[in-house]
Amino acid sequence: MTRTVRDRGQAAVLLVVVASMVFVVSTTALSVLGGRVVERTRAQTAADAAALASLGLGRPAAEASAARHGAHVVSWVRGPGDGQVTVEVRLGHARATARATDLP
Repeated sequence: MTRTVRDRGQAAVLLVVVASMVFVVSTTALSVLGGRVVERTRAQTAADAAALASLGLGRPAAEASAARHGAHVVSWVRGPGDGQVTVEVRLGHARATARATDLP
């Protein structure tokens, strides 16, 4: 049984198809993961800003600051100590918590 000339190179086509599929799946997974990382980072930034803004002005300042960052305040608590606030925000599917103090 001898191979004919037209059979040569068939494995190369299969290899290109498989490599292309692996590339597409990897790119899609990385973009989804990257989007989640960016969303989490934006949520943490919004939480930090809201906590700092609310130190002197209370929850309304936290909500306004979070809204400027596209987030929503889930909880706002004064404490656990004097001059401290703890804020939790939600931005998309990400949640973040920040604590700020005005004590020295």
